[in-house]
Amino acid sequence: MNDRKLHVLLTAQRLFIEKGFITTSIQDIIESAQISKGTFYNYFTSKNECLIAIFEFAHEESIVRRHELQQGKDISDKNILAEQILVRMHVNREHNLLSIYEAVFYSGDAELRNFVRRHHLMELNWLTSRLADVYGEEAEPYVLDCAVMILGVIQHLIHFLSSSAKKIDIDDLVHFTIRRVDSIMDDMIRNEDTLLGKDYLKTLTSANETTPTCATHVVEKLERFLLMVKKEKLTEGIRFTEFFLDEMLSETPNLVVMDALIAPFQQLFKGTRLYYRSTEISTFLVKYINKEKSLQDK
Repeated sequence: MNDRKLHVLLTAQRLFIEKGFITTSIQDIIESAQISKGTFYNYFTSKNECLIAIFEFAHEESIVRRHELQQGKDISDKNILAEQILVRMHVNREHNLLSIYEAVFYSGDAELRNFVRRHHLMELNWLTSRLADVYGEEAEPYVLDCAVMILGVIQHLIHFLSSSAKKIDIDDLVHFTIRRVDSIMDDMIRNEDTLLGKDYLKTLTSANETTPTCATHVVEKLERFLLMVKKEKLTEGIRFTEFFLDEMLSETPNLVVMDALIAPFQQLFKGTRLYYRSTEISTFLVKYINKEKSLQDK
């Protein structure tokens, strides 16, 4: 993403928050960003596509931060799982996206609703995988049922509490929900009681699967990013980027070291105009490393 496109994206995000997504027009974005109509349509085919790009960045940031939380930790630690679930909520709040999500939900726009649905399935897919990490092999037939219940309980508790006088910290709410899952999971395993089963999600997500991140794609992203970092004369940024690029070009990339350096790499650019791009690079690295580790485990 070039500087000008990023400027348009951030301008649109600000307007969606200030004026609301429905009432913000493409002309509003064009005038506020001080660009031509042709420039806008060169980057986005519609206002919807612009909004989707905003949501995609929040999703990418969540992937990186969840990865950072799990780095070097016990995969069965339930507190880590709770903190990872919270990441998505914190990212949405930090970027003031909650009101925009709500507007999309009530808009009736088929394209946007399908996008939100696809990301909800991706979230369920991630959560089922993490529940299997936490509760082990014997829990695999029941993880999807529990994942659906966890997200449902959290969502309804948030809606209930938002309309009541009782104030409960969102962190406490999520940790409470995870503690309740212990009893539910134990009972489901003991009674062999499942509704959806572990394979049901695959039938819903197969049509939405994307092409796995390949090494060539990551290398291309890193090479372009390195030019930007050199232009900004960020010495540490150059060193980190060159390290990742060298590893990606080697016959046997050191996945363990690469994995450990993703979080400090991304944080290095926080507060700079390259932060969005560093998040994008970090997301590609996370996906590539996870894919390679999965292949090694088979």
